[in-house]
Amino acid sequence: MHSDRRKLLGLTIVTLWNPNQRLSAMPISNRFQRAVQVLEDAIRNRQVESATMYVRDGDEQYEWAFGNCVKQSSFLLGSISKPMAMAAFMTLHAKGLFQLDDPVSKYIPEFKHDNRESVLIRHLLTHTSGLPDQVSENATLRKNHAGLSDFVKATLTTPLHFQPGTRYEYSSMGILLASEIGQRLSGIEFKAFVRRSIFEPLGMKHSAFGRESLRRDFIVPSQVEFGAPEAGGGSPDAANWNWNSDYWRDLGAPWGGAHASASDVGKFLEAFLNPKGVLFPSDIAKLMIRNHNAAGLESRGLGFDVGMELSCPGCSGTTFGHTGSTGTIAWADPAKERVCVVLTSLPAVATKEHPRQLASNLVAGVS
Repeated sequence: MHSDRRKLLGLTIVTLWNPNQRLSAMPISNRFQRAVQVLEDAIRNRQVESATMYVRDGDEQYEWAFGNCVKQSSFLLGSISKPMAMAAFMTLHAKGLFQLDDPVSKYIPEFKHDNRESVLIRHLLTHTSGLPDQVSENATLRKNHAGLSDFVKATLTTPLHFQPGTRYEYSSMGILLASEIGQRLSGIEFKAFVRRSIFEPLGMKHSAFGRESLRRDFIVPSQVEFGAPEAGGGSPDAANWNWNSDYWRDLGAPWGGAHASASDVGKFLEAFLNPKGVLFPSDIAKLMIRNHNAAGLESRGLGFDVGMELSCPGCSGTTFGHTGSTGTIAWADPAKERVCVVLTSLPAVATKEHPRQLASNLVAGVS
C-alpha cells in the first residue's frame, strides 16, 4: 500500500469532469494548457514540490495535481483563510447577533482607551481599523507556542496606526478580533465553529482550521526555507513554530491557519458566486463580496479581496477572492462565470515570477 502511495505521488494527475460527474469528452482543455504547463515546469525544475489547480469555467470543471500530492491534498492556505473565517462570522450577522457598525468594544469590553472605542466591526473586516498586520510580539508568541487567546490579549493593547476608517492597512489582527467576537457570541471554539457553519454545509471534506481530523498523509508541507521571516521562514531555529510545525498546523489561526484542497476552495467561492442560501441568505453573500471602503482606499469586501484586477490581470472588476503568503491564490469572476484556485507549496515571497500567479494570469486571460 505504501509502495502504491509513493508511485501515485510521483505522477501528475489530471481529472476533468462536468457537474453531472460524467467524464468530459474534451481532452485536457487546450484553453488552460498553458497554465497547466507552468505548473508542470515548476515541478520539473524542482522550484515547486507540490501544487494543485482547480478551474470551473461555465459548465466545465477541471482539476489537476502536480508533484508530491494528489487532488484531495490539503494545503496550508495562508490568507485565503480570512474570507472563510469571516464567512463563519457573518452567519452570526445573518442571525442578527451583531451589526457591522457596532463598536468592537461592545463585544470585547477590554478593547478600550486610546481611541479603540471608535473601531467598528466593519473596520476589522476591511483592514481599516488601524491595527497592524501582526503584533510586535508576534515572533515571541510563536516561539513560545502561544494560544490564540494570547494573540488576542496582545492585540487589545496594540496602538492603532491611524484613525479608524480613514486609511487602509492590511491587518491579520483585525481578522483575529472579529473571530474572537464570533467565538464569544457562538460559545464555540472558533475553528470548530467554522467547521460546523462553513465546511460541513458546503461539503468541504478536505478542509479544516488547524488539522483536526484531516488525513496527515494528505497534508502538504510548505517549502519553509523560502518562507516569510515573520513565519519563521529560512530560520534554522524556527522548526518548532514555522508553517510546518505541529504548533502552527494545529493552532488554526483565523488569519492564515486553514487547510483545504483546491476543489474545496472552489466550493467555497461558488457559495458566493452563485449563492443558494446554504450558508446564509444571498444578500449576505453579496454583501461580503462588494467594496466597503471609501474612495481612495484599497477596495475590500468583508474578509474578501474585491476588484482584483491588479492581482488577477484579465479578470473583471467584479472579481473576488484572496491570495495567501504560503503560495496560494483563489478567485471567482462573475463576468466570466469562472473560478480558479492554485495552491502551491512554494511561499509567495520566494520569487517575483511565482508559478501560482503565472498560472492564474493564464487562466484569467482565456476568453
